Amino acid sequence: MPHHPRYAPSVSGMSSSLYSALAERLASRSGEVYPLHVGDTWMEPPEGCRMEDFRVAEHPGMHRYAPVQGMPGLLEAIVERVRAKTGVATERSQVLVTTGATGALGAIIGGLVAPGEEVLILAPYWPLISGIVTAFHGRPVPVPFLDCESPEALVAAVRERLTERGVALYLNTPNNPSGRVLPRAWVEALAELARREGLWLLSDEVYEDYVYEGEHTYARALAPERTLSSYSFSKAYGMAGNRCGYVVGPEEAVAQLRKVSTHSFYSAPTAAQLAGERVLRGPGDAWVAMASARYLDTGRKAAARLGVAPPQGSTFLFLDVSAHLDEKGLPGFLERCVERNLLVSPGPSFGPFPHHIRLCFTCSPPEVVLRGVEVLAGLLGR
Repeated sequence: MPHHPRYAPSVSGMSSSLYSALAERLASRSGEVYPLHVGDTWMEPPEGCRMEDFRVAEHPGMHRYAPVQGMPGLLEAIVERVRAKTGVATERSQVLVTTGATGALGAIIGGLVAPGEEVLILAPYWPLISGIVTAFHGRPVPVPFLDCESPEALVAAVRERLTERGVALYLNTPNNPSGRVLPRAWVEALAELARREGLWLLSDEVYEDYVYEGEHTYARALAPERTLSSYSFSKAYGMAGNRCGYVVGPEEAVAQLRKVSTHSFYSAPTAAQLAGERVLRGPGDAWVAMASARYLDTGRKAAARLGVAPPQGSTFLFLDVSAHLDEKGLPGFLERCVERNLLVSPGPSFGPFPHHIRLCFTCSPPEVVLRGVEVLAGLLGR
């Protein structure tokens, strides 16, 4: 008897629901709902940078393929921005425009990680990174860091999990989902560790503009010869649906990444690249300043109502709800949330955190978010 074709074992074991299997149930609920589970913004991009602002008459060819590396105007705008932000000498050959930061990290893992090799991932982490490593037949190795109180402790936690198969270290600051900003000394320690151990340093810069306490440290400024930095127009400027981001790193490495991107998504959407260039050369900074102030206000109000520390950065709160779990555990708690029209993300999506939840305080207008927070506070007895 002929055998049915098999699926890739690494993919067969992956979950198809990243945040919560209860999302469909929320859609059928009556009354106001509070979908605080997915990281997004309720705001539209700056005026003049929306899809409605671009016409073929002004941009002939906007529905055709873009160059695989990226459109020249956008590449130049990115180079200027990265130089100004990081202080690192950067050329166009070191930049690749991608389908969001997700596409950037896919190209990075595909270009640098061989099957069976390990990527150490500071946890909690952006949930797609684990799946990306797995999809490219690598092995994600979570490194919990919330209990680390010093750069030495953080380095020790990484070393404890580092084997001869380790080839890269992933960090995300400001952190999704915890909202923590890694201090400069911590990033310096990780860069030095990567240099000593011969590791690639994968720096997720998606929330670089949303720092409320402390200062953002660019890993590439500390170890430019081994750092690949990923960026996103989605989080920076409310352009998640455009699917446009970019990666910056050593020229030789970016050339390898370009092979992967060419054979996976070929090029980022042309219209999205036009919007990206316009926002970088126009109202982007003013929009970020406005958004950051509104996000901070909502984030602090949400944290105060829930009795947790305010976020240092990003757009999330990460809560330990272990004291409020019954015999049904976290799934039971999430069920109780949905019964009250509230959806939050389960901690296991972000690493080994079976008693945590994440909420996004920017995915709906502030008044809606805070009403959802009030529901959560009631569930937590606060």
